[in-house]
Amino acid sequence: MNAIITSGIWGVVMMFGGIFFRRISSLKPLAVIGLLLLLGANVWETYCGGFFDIDTRGMLRFTQFGLFFNTVAIASTLIYILLSGRDMEKVNDGKYVAEHYALIFFVLAGVGIASSFNSLLMLFLGIEIISIPLYILTGSEKRNLKSNEASLKYFLMGSFSTGILLMGIALIYGATGSFSLDMMFDAKDVSPLILAGMILLIVGMSFKVSTAPFHFWAPDVYDGSPTVYTSFMATVVKAAAFIAFFRLFERSFSHAQSQWQNLVVIITAATLIIGNFTAVFQQSVKRMLAYSSIAQAGFMMFALFAMNDFGKEGLILYAAAYSMATIGIFAILIRMKDYTFDGYNGMGKKYPLLAAVNTIFLLSLAGIPLTAGFFAKYYMLAAAVKNGTYMWLVVLAIICAAVSVYYYFRVIQAMYFRDCENPQEIKTCAGFRTLLVILAALIILLGAYPQLLLNWLYF
Repeated sequence: MNAIITSGIWGVVMMFGGIFFRRISSLKPLAVIGLLLLLGANVWETYCGGFFDIDTRGMLRFTQFGLFFNTVAIASTLIYILLSGRDMEKVNDGKYVAEHYALIFFVLAGVGIASSFNSLLMLFLGIEIISIPLYILTGSEKRNLKSNEASLKYFLMGSFSTGILLMGIALIYGATGSFSLDMMFDAKDVSPLILAGMILLIVGMSFKVSTAPFHFWAPDVYDGSPTVYTSFMATVVKAAAFIAFFRLFERSFSHAQSQWQNLVVIITAATLIIGNFTAVFQQSVKRMLAYSSIAQAGFMMFALFAMNDFGKEGLILYAAAYSMATIGIFAILIRMKDYTFDGYNGMGKKYPLLAAVNTIFLLSLAGIPLTAGFFAKYYMLAAAVKNGTYMWLVVLAIICAAVSVYYYFRVIQAMYFRDCENPQEIKTCAGFRTLLVILAALIILLGAYPQLLLNWLYF
């Protein structure tokens, strides 16, 4: 509850900050202060209890798992603001920056609900509170037709998927007479109505996390959005939707896993194949990262498929590893004018530090050992092996991970093995470079000792 209320209040503070602060540059420190307060409030609730004693009538249930994910999401957002906050000021000529910060805090309020819901109504509210601000941020570049198109596509497909989600909720309510996950957990008999509701919930949530074949909106939306907001959408928002997806089926339909597991297996396999093999043929690094995010979603689906402790731990580790690496890559990409692979030519010689940290981020996404991404993928595959069924899916995931190495290494090849007579200028400051080095060090540290993060789930 601390995270939900604090982020909502600070979102309002950011809105009024646009009135009282004449200088746009003053808004980033205000947002950082808010995120630090939010992080502290959430950690306090995790281990000491909440500040607010509010009776939610059982519609919210604050567990160690959900609260710990909130910590990961808030920390990732803090890293994102520290690295890319100044770039937010350049969107739309610096207009409405305060409102954009406010929308990010409102998204975090939705993340807090999505990680702690105990009612299908709260799931719906959490997903929509996350989605609606993103429709606005996606179209924030008013004079960019691609941004306008991306915003319209996102809104239409988001509305369509919400309709499917609501239909699934309605069918479940018709079968059980309750929106509570506890009532559904007690319902041992899976009637045709419940089965239909489960299928619609899987389809609706698959739209939200952009898994195949419900992924077709994601590349255009990610590519057309302002790059600084694509970074946030592809990391914190995607991870939050997956946590909601996992909690929904862990709390309510785990007893009916045999009924919906086949559908999840098909979606996982299709996501891995389409995401990875389509990314190979992209010429824009930004668009490649969009398809890469679809491929990463395929690995995160293993947590839902397996539905065990390995998957639960792996989902937290994956959210942290994927968010940190992707935020770091986008932080550099935002400052580049050429988003093609050729735009990276010669970076290793002209900007050796940027090339080095970018390499670490890419290696983590590829799942190379001694990076956080390696253990994130390991936990997901181990969860599937422990489940003991559909071993061919594990083999397929390993093959697709090998394919992903190709398109990630294309960027590394361009940075170090291709020369460019006039490499593009990338303006950075000492603080920005220091933050990137710290972020790369964290990825290597988690790659060597993943329990540094996972132990917080239990202690």
